[in-house]
Formats: sequence, structure tokens, C-alpha cells
Amino acid sequence: MFKKIVGIEPLALIPSANKQLESFTKSLTLHTDKPTTTNEIVQRIGDADCVLLSYTTDLGFDVLSRCPNIKYIGMCCSLYTPESANVDINYANSRGIIVKGVRDYGDEGVVEYVISELVRCLHGFGNTSDGRLRKPWSGLPREITGLKVGIIGLGKSGGMVADGLKFLGANITYFARGEKQEAKAKGYEFLPLHQLLSYNEVVITCLNKNTVLLHENEFEKLGNHKILFNTGLSPAWEAKAFNKWLKAGCNVVYCDTLEALGDKALLDKPNVNCFNMSSGRTEQAFVRLSEKVLENIKQYFNNESNL
Repeated sequence: MFKKIVGIEPLALIPSANKQLESFTKSLTLHTDKPTTTNEIVQRIGDADCVLLSYTTDLGFDVLSRCPNIKYIGMCCSLYTPESANVDINYANSRGIIVKGVRDYGDEGVVEYVISELVRCLHGFGNTSDGRLRKPWSGLPREITGLKVGIIGLGKSGGMVADGLKFLGANITYFARGEKQEAKAKGYEFLPLHQLLSYNEVVITCLNKNTVLLHENEFEKLGNHKILFNTGLSPAWEAKAFNKWLKAGCNVVYCDTLEALGDKALLDKPNVNCFNMSSGRTEQAFVRLSEKVLENIKQYFNNESNL
């Protein structure tokens, strides 16, 4: 049992999960607002041996080095690689701190978001971000059938987006670190990045946080009259090159959150579509997230008892 668990910022856990956390500790404190300074984070942690956080607060060396009692950090958000995490995992591990995150809890909502926005764009449903009646992307309403779609990053989320669009008739190509046999079996063709950008009318980036693949050369290959989605937690592009591409011609971009877009000033652009609401934060996702966070803690205690 932990001596003290502290949730240092709002956590997307269901009420029953918060109740279960009480069984793992003598003292439980869950903050409902986000800390604004390093000192505030340190104060909230205090002498806690278990810290829980989401993806909006950083736990770096400057915090961890001042909190000597931490034994376990539970990331109530996605963890893919140490480099993309908002926790300094390498330093934490050097101190014997166990860091656990979760994966694959909000992907279903992302798939629905991409399909919903793409259908609205192609058919001309609804209004643009600046309130004007939307016109069909190509002048006449179109189906997804036969649409050339390139997926950059074919992990769990990217794979699910590809599968959803393939079901609706899209022609799927992808770029990843290497060719995937399971994707080939589904009929998805691997293309080098520049070829994928030139070939496809729609490009969807599904990358880990802080992974930037689109620079000026890539946007030149992408060209004009293209639809770009970013489903990641940070921009997949270099800002200057992206802004130049947005201004160059008839292009549109879709991001569900401001974190994915990267620049609040872009929200007023007529070809930028951003609701600033995470498409992965659904009722069902909160349940899956809660279950995985609790299971990580249970596994931590199981491992401790086997030492």
C-alpha cells in the first residue's frame, strides 16, 4: 500500500476508479485544477510516494529531483516512448522510480472524428470555422469511395483510421518506420514519405507526441488542394513551413485540439478546422483509461510482492 497518492492535475478517471484508488493508499488527494508553476507541482507532490498525472503537466528533472519519496508515477494518458512522454522517464528510472502509462484507450473516437470531418468536407455539410456555409471540397458532393488517403504513422491509432476509411472505399497508402506485413495483407501500400505526400489528396498524420516529419521540402511535395489531418498530441510539422503551405493555395487542415494545431493564432484562419476538443476523450475512453490505470497499479504491487 502507498502512504500517499496525489493526482497533481485533473485526471480523466471515472468515479468508481477514484474510489478504488483509496484501497491502494492511506491518503488520497486528487486536485481538480492544473498546477501553473514548478514550485506548485512540488508542493502538491509533497511527501507522496505515488503521483498520478495526465498529459498536460510535465514531470521533469526540476520536479523529480526535489521529490525524494516518489516510488511510482502513473501516467493517466498515453505512453509510447520516453522521448515523447511528459515525464523524464530516464531520470525517474535512474532513481528506481517506476513509470507506467497506458495505450489504446481513445482511438475509437479519433477514427469517428476523422470520418465525420472528412465526410463534412467532401459533401459540404455544415458551416466553416468562420461561420460561412461550407461548399463541397470538389464543387460537387463526393463520397470517400476511391479517395486517395495517405496515413503517416501506422500504429494502433493510424491503423484503425486506415481500416475505417478502407471500409468506406478509400484507397489507402501509408508511411511508417518500415513496411508492415499485416498492412500489406489488407492491401495497404507502403510508400516513401515524399511519394505518399505527392500521391494522396488526403494525408493524415498519426504520430507520437513531439514527432515532426513535415518540413518545407515535405510541404512542397504535398502541394496544393490537399486535406491534412493531424490526430497527434502535438504538431507533426515545422511551424514556418506549415504556415507557408496554408497561405499558398486551396488547402485545409483538421486538428481536434489546439495542442495538435500548435498555434492559437491559426484558429481564425478560414482553412483551419479545430474544435479544440479531444476526439479521444469519450465516455467509453474514460472507462478504458481507468481500467488500465488501475491495472498498472495492481501489477506494480504484484511485482513488489514477488521481489
